[in-house]
Amino acid sequence: MLKKLLTILLILPAVIFAQNSPEQEAISSVERIWDKAQHNAFTSLIRYQNKFYCSFREGSGHTPGINGTIRIIASDDGQNWYSMAHLNVADVDLRDPQLSVTPDNRIMLNIGGSVYSGGELIKMQPMVSFSDKTGRNFSSPQNIKVDDKIKTDEDWLWKVTWHKGTAYSAIYQPTTEGSILQLVKSSDGIIYSYITTLKIPGQPNEATLRFTSEGKMTAVVRRGGNNPHGYIGVSDLPYKKWKWNELEGRLGGPDFLILPNNKMICGTREYLPDGENKMILAKITNAGDLTKLVTLPS
Repeated sequence: MLKKLLTILLILPAVIFAQNSPEQEAISSVERIWDKAQHNAFTSLIRYQNKFYCSFREGSGHTPGINGTIRIIASDDGQNWYSMAHLNVADVDLRDPQLSVTPDNRIMLNIGGSVYSGGELIKMQPMVSFSDKTGRNFSSPQNIKVDDKIKTDEDWLWKVTWHKGTAYSAIYQPTTEGSILQLVKSSDGIIYSYITTLKIPGQPNEATLRFTSEGKMTAVVRRGGNNPHGYIGVSDLPYKKWKWNELEGRLGGPDFLILPNNKMICGTREYLPDGENKMILAKITNAGDLTKLVTLPS
């Protein structure tokens, strides 16, 4: 999402937790944290063992260009950053690295592996890398094993959420009509079994899953096509029956948190008419309401 500029944005807790004015804008600082490559993009950020970890793709351009590699950097204070790992796979464009923490307290890095021929995408293979328990050493990326019931040559397992020892994700797959989303789960982050197909119209793709304290799964989904407004859905165990609503806006790279009071804050790209798109934080509801809170200067 960012070109040559990666930022960490520290949002005052009062923005989210204040009871009287939750929509008050309060950006405390914006700092550039990395610009070593020609193109630095598709960030993920976590807190692990009292450090910030940020992963992103380094390449020559958005796509295809020179095949991308994955950089992982860390910081003790959010100001000073250093490289922890640099991952690459021969002849594979590594994309969209997404960080999470496993139940046994390792960092898990999900990566999209794209293969091009003459500038044309011919295959997508989801991959994964794990750190040791110090967070300093990462394994070489290995292929994820997708359930044979749904496996194709163009699978993208974009982001994983762990819940009660199980990793959940939504794999998006292109079709002749657009794309579909397959809900899957795993006990080890490597082998994924099929749960259900998420019945979302249009072209669903990037999806983030979160859980309420009652165990309900909530999904926020980006869509393309003629109507690119995002979708939000809720489901109870075993997560096969869903209630969906269209969100009041288009999404890009959506992520969100469910707060203790069950309010939801979403970070996403805002698409503007002049093409100068911005990153925003917005309040969202299961009914599809989307209220912008803060526009970030990226």
